[in-house]
Amino acid sequence: MRIAHEKLTGLDRDCVVGALGPVLAAHHVDCVELVWRSDRGERVLEVTVEKPEVTEPGAGVTLDLLSEVSRDLSAALDVADCIAQRYRLEVGSPGLERTLYGEADFRRFAGRAARLKLRVPVRGQHVLVGTLAGVDEEKQVSLDVRGEVVRFPVADVDTARLVFEWKKGEPRGSRSSAGGKARDRRARARNGAGE
Repeated sequence: MRIAHEKLTGLDRDCVVGALGPVLAAHHVDCVELVWRSDRGERVLEVTVEKPEVTEPGAGVTLDLLSEVSRDLSAALDVADCIAQRYRLEVGSPGLERTLYGEADFRRFAGRAARLKLRVPVRGQHVLVGTLAGVDEEKQVSLDVRGEVVRFPVADVDTARLVFEWKKGEPRGSRSSAGGKARDRRARARNGAGE
């Protein structure tokens, strides 16, 4: 089982991962993030999951799936008795602006827009936004920044995440495109045109 990012300070890692593995395998999801943290005085185990090898962030991860994983993982953790204190379990999706964790993610999401913060500046810039073009055999990330391909070592990336881009012609704001279609169908129905 691959876990892209984990922070389990204060927990028995082997116990938690041992309980997590079979549940995620049964639901055909991978773990992106596994974090033990505090939130307003209470402890939280945060598990972020996604479908393996999917290059569209969040694709295939439904609320029903998250609910099922949460239910089964809660039971598995209780049986394994991994966490002695009270805690809250949160199971979610990494979202559209998913954090990228290293070489495998840079390869997997090649062709997608990303924002990278670098430890060492490239052409005087610590933050670059562009389209990921992958990682070569020398472990150099390639990023297309406005038509110019920039290369730098994977090790120089401090943080990285995908960037959601509105496509031309898509609505912005709170209105959905379905609203217009629904109005058109209602108007056609009133005029006797039907669907």
